[in-house]
Amino acid sequence: MSGVGQYSAFADVAIYEALRTPWVDVGGALSLVSPIDLGIKVGREVLARAGIDPLAVDSVLAGSMAQASFDAYLLPRHVGLYSGVAQSVPALGVQRICATGFELLRQAAEQLRDEVQLALCVASESMSRNPIAAYTHRDGFRLGGEVQFKDFLWEALYDPAPGLDMIATADHLARRHGLSREAVDRYACASHQRALQAQRDGAWAEEIVTVDNQVFELEGYQPRGISLARRAAAVTQDSHPRPTDLAALARLRAVHANGVQTAGNSCAVVDGAAAALVGRASACPRVPLARLLASAVVGVAPEFMGIGPAPAIRLLLHRSGLSLDDIGRFEINEAQAAQVLAVAQELELDSTRLNVQGGSLAVGHPLAATGLRLVMTLAGQLRRHNLRYGIAAACVGGGQGMALLIENPAYRG
Repeated sequence: MSGVGQYSAFADVAIYEALRTPWVDVGGALSLVSPIDLGIKVGREVLARAGIDPLAVDSVLAGSMAQASFDAYLLPRHVGLYSGVAQSVPALGVQRICATGFELLRQAAEQLRDEVQLALCVASESMSRNPIAAYTHRDGFRLGGEVQFKDFLWEALYDPAPGLDMIATADHLARRHGLSREAVDRYACASHQRALQAQRDGAWAEEIVTVDNQVFELEGYQPRGISLARRAAAVTQDSHPRPTDLAALARLRAVHANGVQTAGNSCAVVDGAAAALVGRASACPRVPLARLLASAVVGVAPEFMGIGPAPAIRLLLHRSGLSLDDIGRFEINEAQAAQVLAVAQELELDSTRLNVQGGSLAVGHPLAATGLRLVMTLAGQLRRHNLRYGIAAACVGGGQGMALLIENPAYRG
């Protein structure tokens, strides 16, 4: 159908295994680590956990948004090589901003239609290492002229098409959907409380691998490795979830005058990486983590970019023949609290099925890696509660929305 987005259905595609590093606050223990080395870490770990020889991998797909190291162009290739994948296997960089993790899985599923049997998908983001950048000084500086070095981490939030930053687009949605500051803060408070409870219950533990100081060897080539900051010996869990209450959130100043979004009800800024192995369900040596059934991606108005998950989920359901009632859990990225509430309002989602372990407001949003985190978190919930279908979705800067439909292969009806 023309003009309504892109829908893809997949047969015999499974996510064999998936895992991630802890999400660590900007300036924390992961702040000095190149996203390439974080990616190598999870690439190696997901292969080891799955018990699969790296030489069985036919394709490497990797994503990262900001150029957070001077060798950033080489991220996909080095992730593959230092993860032990055969030198003859090619590597591809993938980018769909906040939906990059989803796009990695979609690209892997598309490759399985041809000769690829097993794909390694890796997403890695160092928000701490986003550069202070200048783009207009290649020919030098004029005497007395303005030198424009800017913080890429902040400036990248701005979309010059509508003349708004991402936080302002959420404020737009709050006004359009009648969302008060109190309602937005209340949602953020619940996200933090749910994430803390999930952390106490060990719900995140199954998807997290410890990151410590180590060296990655590759015969015939220079070693790479991880050196943690702040004299840390190891990182074992997400650092951002913390106790809060409505009174504390209410004291925070809105980013924009007359807006509802604050530092407390917007996603946490963190570093982290995630990886997944995607292959044919029929060839999986054991029950896979999840079956990947379909994807949908749509465009929306840039000034209301946060609403993107709603039409993406509608398209996914319409084309797959399912209804909202068929979906046991929804994981929708919490870029901003007003944005998630607007999506939930538009789809009439109940809170008992949405982000039940909290979300990016509490845990954090390392741009490229979040999509993989949403999917593995979702898959874990489906298995623990014997639910069949789940949908993970995210809004995308510039005005897009993407959603994936997964199925629990261990479901007992």
